[in-house]
Amino acid sequence: MKLIRYGAAGKEKTGVIIDDIKYDTSAFGEDYNEAFFENDGLNRLQQFIESNKGALTKIASGERLGSPVARPSKIVCIGLNYKDHAEETNAPLPSEPIIFFKSTTALVGPNDDIIIPKNSVKTDWEVELAVVIGKKASYIEESEAMDYVAGYCLHNDVSEREFQLERNGTWDKGKGCDTFAPIGPFLATADEVKDVHNLHLWLTLNGKTVQDGSTSNLIFNIPYLVAYISQFMTLLPGDIISTGTPAGVGLGMKPPLYLKAGDVVELGIDGLGEARQVLKAYAKN
Repeated sequence: MKLIRYGAAGKEKTGVIIDDIKYDTSAFGEDYNEAFFENDGLNRLQQFIESNKGALTKIASGERLGSPVARPSKIVCIGLNYKDHAEETNAPLPSEPIIFFKSTTALVGPNDDIIIPKNSVKTDWEVELAVVIGKKASYIEESEAMDYVAGYCLHNDVSEREFQLERNGTWDKGKGCDTFAPIGPFLATADEVKDVHNLHLWLTLNGKTVQDGSTSNLIFNIPYLVAYISQFMTLLPGDIISTGTPAGVGLGMKPPLYLKAGDVVELGIDGLGEARQVLKAYAKN
C-alpha cells in the first residue's frame, strides 16, 4: 500500500494511492499515527480497502499533501552514512552510526515551503531514505530488525550548517528548525519496495542535479541501523529513522553553496515518489 495524508496543515485526512489514483480513507476512522501502527493498522487498513472496493472517494487533484505519518514520537537521523558524503565534508568515516534528532515540529508535507531560519546564512539540502517503524523495538537483533519496519518515505533532511557545526553544541541545533523535515509524498509499505538497498535517490537545485546516489552505498544498512538504535532507545510505532545522504550537499561544494529565498529543490527516490520545495525567507507572523 501507499499511504497519504492530505488537506490543510494540522487538519489532514487519510488516504491511499491505488494505481496512481488518490482515494480518501477517512471512513476508516484513524489517523496514521503511533496507535494506528501499534494496533495492526496496516493490515486493518488493507482489509478496509478490500471491503470497500469501488466505494472509495477519489481525492480532488491539487489537494495539499501532508506528511504521510502523523507527528511521530521522534525523528532519529543518521549522520555521515554514505562514504562519498563523509569524504566531501572532510569527515572521518564513522566506526559506529552517528545519531542525532530532528524536532517533530520540523515535520511538514513533501511540497510545503522550506522556511530559511531567522539569521541563517547556511541552509543546506540532503535527500534521504526514511524508514518508518511498525512496532515497538527495544534491544532487538539485526536478524529480526526488518520485521519492525512498516515502510519507507522520501525525506529532505534540511540542515543549517552554521547552527549545526559552529554554534558550540550538538548537530540538533541545525537540524530541527521549523519546516526542516519534509516527508513524503507517501509511505510505501515494506512489501512495495523490492530491494531497499538498491534505490536510486537524487536531488536538484533550480533544475540542476546536485545529488545522484544509491542506497547500495550505505555504510550501515537498514537492519543494522534499526537494531543499533534500539540498543540506545525504544523505537515506537510510527517513529522515523532517516538514513543519511549521499554526496552533493552545499556544504561539500567548493566554494560551499547554500539555499536562498526563491530557490527550488526537487528530489526523489525510486518507488517512493518525488517532492518539490520552494525556499522562503523567515518572516515573523
